[in-house]
Amino acid sequence: MKDRRIFFIGLLILPTLFGCAVGPNFKKPAIPAGIAYPSGMLKAGPIFVVGAKIPQEWWALFKSKSLDELVREALINSPTLAAAKASLRQAQEEYRANVGATYFPVVDANLSAIRQKINEASLGQDKAQGALFRLYQASVNVSYAFDLWGGARREMESLRAQVDNANFLKDAAYLTLTSNIVAAAGKEVALRGQIDSTLEILADEEEQLKILHNQLSLGGISRFDVLSQQTLVEQTRGSIPALERELAFTRHQMAVLVGKTPGEERMLPQFHMPDLILPKELPVSLPSVLIEQRPDVQASLALLHAASANVGVATANLLPQIVLSGSYGSSENHFEKMFKTNDAVWNFGTGVVQPLFHGGELRARRRSAQAAYDEALAQYRQTVLLAFQDVANVLRALEADVAAMNARSNAQVAADESLKIAKAQFQAGAISYIELLTAERQDSEARIGLVQAYAVRFADTAALFQALGGGWWDERKQ
Repeated sequence: MKDRRIFFIGLLILPTLFGCAVGPNFKKPAIPAGIAYPSGMLKAGPIFVVGAKIPQEWWALFKSKSLDELVREALINSPTLAAAKASLRQAQEEYRANVGATYFPVVDANLSAIRQKINEASLGQDKAQGALFRLYQASVNVSYAFDLWGGARREMESLRAQVDNANFLKDAAYLTLTSNIVAAAGKEVALRGQIDSTLEILADEEEQLKILHNQLSLGGISRFDVLSQQTLVEQTRGSIPALERELAFTRHQMAVLVGKTPGEERMLPQFHMPDLILPKELPVSLPSVLIEQRPDVQASLALLHAASANVGVATANLLPQIVLSGSYGSSENHFEKMFKTNDAVWNFGTGVVQPLFHGGELRARRRSAQAAYDEALAQYRQTVLLAFQDVANVLRALEADVAAMNARSNAQVAADESLKIAKAQFQAGAISYIELLTAERQDSEARIGLVQAYAVRFADTAALFQALGGGWWDERKQ
């Protein structure tokens, strides 16, 4: 009989020791067949280096000390990043809290003291007097739930996956924060360049207007010519407040990104065209590596893992649950006699609960867990596709940016040459002053076009690093 009991107890413990668990064992989904960047890419535009390493501090490639300092300040003070880190700590502590409850028995100590007056008449005694009664009790209670089917281990697996998810979301917040700061710096460069060039155009147009007023007073032109030029001046002047407003908004955004109030934007460095240098070479990760580098893809994969483990939890809840419990203690009328006599109280028992009828609840919850897994799988696949779409879009954008910037640069060279010729002709008396001002205006407009093209290419360059994952994995290795 004793050997039989040992045999059955062994059957109960072995699955727990060797890690058997019901439900599916998680397997990472395979990369979709034929996944690649669109054909024809990486052949034109900037110098793409396929398979090159993406540095963690990728923004340093723009060779701006002010930008480096701004990003470092943001990484220290950003509320968004602080919230992501706090969320990670919360997930980690939730995991640690469940480790003890899952793998170790629960041990509680109880101590109580009761002083009670008993009416002896309730015991059938005549003329009974009340009696004082004291009772001191102390015990240690132990309980342990056998994880026979691995449901608790699946729950821990789910919590561990949720920790991974929070970690990757922190990496995604880090990447988004740094990308937004770099993009804001590039936008500021563009806006300041446009404002400066527009002010130069406005000065030229106002000078033309003065000349036309003089010619009108001499009867050389009609009032229509003056009004036409005045309209042009006011249109140019009216475009400046919108640019200044957009610049203020960009500075406010930059202040908030680094953890300051919009009113503190004056404390931040200003960015102009010479402050940011476009990298001559741009790294491009292989398609097979991209999935591993994108924190949003990895975060989605962690949620898929958690959903898979939850199917195991729901499956284990359909099966018998076994709990061992016991206690040892003492009960005395006098505290000093506690644990000194042979009146120790103890118990030991085993409980088995087999769900029989819950109105279909448990099976419905398992089907719900399976549906949640299917949803997480679909969302993971969508995240992967969007990741490749991001990279494909930005590669195509950079290709167009290079063509646009080359054209704008050629236009700037032509405008500069035209202005030189116009100045020489004006000094020789071959053209009028108004014609010279027109050449100057064309030169300013060409500069605006070049600044805008530069800003677009700068933004798309920053977007490429974000689309490729931003090098967060180097931080994990440190």
